[in-house]
Amino acid sequence: MRLLPEEFVYATAYKIADVITKRNGGNVRRLRSNLARTQPDITELDLEIIVYRGMRSTVRYLVDTFRLQDWSQNRILETVTTSNEYLLLDAIAAGNGAIVTLPHVGNYDHAAAYFCSKGAKIVTVAEHLKPEALFKKFLEYRAAFGMEALPLDSRVLPTLAQRLRAGYVVALAADRDLSRSGIDVKFFGGPARMPAGPAVLALKTGAPLIYAMVSYTDIGIHIDFELVPLSDQGTETEKVAAIVQNSADLFAKGISQYPHDWHMMQRIWIDGDFKERD
Repeated sequence: MRLLPEEFVYATAYKIADVITKRNGGNVRRLRSNLARTQPDITELDLEIIVYRGMRSTVRYLVDTFRLQDWSQNRILETVTTSNEYLLLDAIAAGNGAIVTLPHVGNYDHAAAYFCSKGAKIVTVAEHLKPEALFKKFLEYRAAFGMEALPLDSRVLPTLAQRLRAGYVVALAADRDLSRSGIDVKFFGGPARMPAGPAVLALKTGAPLIYAMVSYTDIGIHIDFELVPLSDQGTETEKVAAIVQNSADLFAKGISQYPHDWHMMQRIWIDGDFKERD
């Protein structure tokens, strides 16, 4: 993927994505099911078009992951457009740190590389992958463009709070947590669970909580930023729940606009035959 001509690699990857979609395996069926809940009023044909586009977007992200390490800094910077970028840049300039919460959309690594190229210090959390060699490769890949990736364990929240106080940007994909610690939210009208971490960090540190939506463009990505409203009513638990719901509402807003760039091939909603994770 890194050595072959770029146009050939992406064209071939899209053909492979189309074949995978046509075969309709478990991941494709889950993607279709998730997307159907985000677009309840569209026709079956229109939904199928979004599924094909969604698989191509997913494969584009995977190819980008291999090739991004060879991109020049100019290319990284010139292929990103933004809306309300000042929300993040002002927080960075003030040295107070910031929390960016986002769903699994577009190419968030490209977005991180863009801000690292502008001098931001970014840290994220990586769920442990198997095999171990693959997990280490992802950590090395992100470290190469300046993003620190911490393993997801019991010490991660205190460490992230320390990073925020040192002026870091904490970037967290936060559209799924099916464990008992997940916060119940309404998401596209159905019951789902999302992690409490971004809300807890915002309340404990006072750092701004900023929503980001990353979508693909013809030449790269576009990033929309918006402040997540924080709640000052009720108990700590009630505040966290309200903030996570506000985040979920913003996620739904962005995904409604760019459903094909939401790379979610895992379960999201907790109705039907849902079984809770440990």
